[in-house]
Formats: sequence, C-alpha cells, structure tokens
Amino acid sequence: MASSRLHALHDAGQSIWLDFIDRRLLTSGELDRRIRDEAITGMTSNPTIFEKALAEGSDYDEQLQGAPAEMDARERFELVATTDVADACDHFRSVYDATHGEDGYVSIEVAPDLAHDEEGTVVEARRLWARVSRPNVMIKVPGTAAGARATRRLIAEGVNVNITLLFSVEAYRSVIHAYLDGLEARHAAGESLERMASVASFFVSRVDTEVDARLEKLAAAADADRARALRALQGRAAVANARMAYALFQEMFAGARWEALAAAGARVQRPLWASTSTKNPAYRDVIYVEELIGPHTVNTMPPATITAFADHGVVERTVDRDVNGARAVLGELAAAGIDMNDVTALLLENGLKSFQKSFDTLLAQVERKTRALSTVGGEE
Repeated sequence: MASSRLHALHDAGQSIWLDFIDRRLLTSGELDRRIRDEAITGMTSNPTIFEKALAEGSDYDEQLQGAPAEMDARERFELVATTDVADACDHFRSVYDATHGEDGYVSIEVAPDLAHDEEGTVVEARRLWARVSRPNVMIKVPGTAAGARATRRLIAEGVNVNITLLFSVEAYRSVIHAYLDGLEARHAAGESLERMASVASFFVSRVDTEVDARLEKLAAAADADRARALRALQGRAAVANARMAYALFQEMFAGARWEALAAAGARVQRPLWASTSTKNPAYRDVIYVEELIGPHTVNTMPPATITAFADHGVVERTVDRDVNGARAVLGELAAAGIDMNDVTALLLENGLKSFQKSFDTLLAQVERKTRALSTVGGEE
C-alpha cells in the first residue's frame, strides 16, 4: 500500500512526526490509526496549530466552561494545551517504550513572548514539564541566544527540549553546544543521561521563500544572461542550508567530547526538519522531505505532506549527498549578493512575530469563547 513509502522512510532513519494536534484527532482513534498505518512516531504543536484547533468546532468548550472562574485566558489555554499534549504523549507511549526513549515524543511550546527571556523560559518550561508529567514530552524553546542559554539549564535539570525556529547554521552550532554543556553539567552532578532527549528544529522551506524573492528582485534589474543565472539558483538555498546543518551535526556528535558523553548513556540531539511543506507550487510537493533523508533525523510534516509522500515520495539517503555541492550553492548565493546571515536573522524575527500573533489571536479566542460559554451557562 502507499503508506509503505512512509515505513520505508522510517526505516531509512528518519522519524515522521505529525505537525498537527487537535482534540478530535486524539479522541476519534485517528491518531492511533496514523501511528499504526503511517509510521508516525511523534507530534509537534505550536501557537498557530492550537489557534486553528481552538477556532474550529466545540471540542474544547466543555473544558473551558468547567475551568475555575479565576483563570485568565493564558491559564485556560495552558490547561487545554497541556491536556491535549499529555493525551498525545499517552498515545505515543508505546513508541517511546519500544524505542527505549529514542522516539515517541510530543512537543509543547513556551509562550512566544518569552523568546528573549532566559529566566522566564526556564520557569515556564519547568511548569509545563511538571504539568504534562510524561517522560515523552518535549518543551519547545526558541532558538534565540536566550533560548540556547535556557536549553543548557533545562537539559542539566533533566527536561527534554525541542529547540525551535532555527534557520542559521551558526545558531544551530550554539544550540548543540548548549545541549552538550547541559549533558556535561548533568553528568558532573551525578545524574543519569539515559532517556534524556532533544531535537533541534531547523526550518527549511521558508529559506527558499525569502531567498527566491531576493533573487527575483536582483534578476528583474539584471541583463538577460545574469537574470537566467540568478533564477537558476532559486529553490536551492533551503536544502543546501539544511545539508550544511546536517554536516555540522555529524561533526559535533563525533570525537572525544561526544564519545565521553555517549559512554555515559547520552543520545545525540537529532536534527528535526521543520517547515517542510512546499510553499511554491512550482516545486515538487515533497521536495523538502525527499532531499533531507538520512539517519538520526526527524521530519515534522503537516497531514497534507504526509499524504503526498505516502502517494509518491521517493526514499533514498540524500541528507549528506554532495555536501560540497551544497557549500558551492551557498557560495554562489553569496557571490550573487544574497547575505544568508541577513536572510536567517530576518526569518527568525518573522517567525517569532508570527508565533506571537497566533498566540495573541489564540488568547483572544479563548477569552471570547469563555465569555460566550459563560453567557450560555447563565441562561441555562
């Protein structure tokens, strides 16, 4: 059957995580079917996903209506979100147990307004960790400088972390160091490194969206030959950038420092490819899956991308194919006037703004629903 492509992808070393969550998925049996039939081994959530879940239908009404009256919108959202995530963790517990803690994780994100607040991130992460109270939950922390510092502290404390919104290879390097520093601190304190887990969420398609627009602007002002050369670079930046990130992963999780941690029971911090749905309809709809397949990776996909890959995805190891070619693409982009440091900094800023906007909209929805449900309850 078509889903055999998904099982083959899993067998190639790439975990398939569902980039979606809502209560109906959890209660209808649909998630269990996906775990069984589509080799889904984890799940991610973020403010945008929860915003959509809360906006549609009435699945959350009963819990919102029954929440203590003194709870504000932020506390009510945390109540429903941690309920869903804990439930999802229970659905994936069999995966977690079967893989001895290698897989089967569900992520929940700290509030986006804490992106540059190290202490606030640590405090909220601790609370979410305790509230979900499942060994296979991961707390999502943004890949800012403050987020990296918070990650080091959380790993040392034994909290699983998903560092998100990574676009820059150098930012990724600081996140790997934070993970290794945290493991070393934990080991020095006499704590176990076994069952500690982390992923680094490296965003993909948004890089092409931004770089392609910049190339098109340069091409529009160039002569015909240069315009053709510039347009030939479109659609190539994102995969090249991600392959360089994987090369860094291979470099950092090798050698004496890593071997000492591995001997103490540590696991690698797996690269997770995020934003892998194709934004440009001119590109193959599974390009950001097919071009980044390899060992110790995760790809978090929305349902439509999973369906597309099950139908026509091609499975072969590609993530470390032609690394020199990837480096050359980035060199050509630099020569063309594309500053990847500027691109990735802008994408991080825009990503944080987008999540904040979704979070604000979400809280407003919770407030409106709570008032409406209170009115209905009063009439009854």
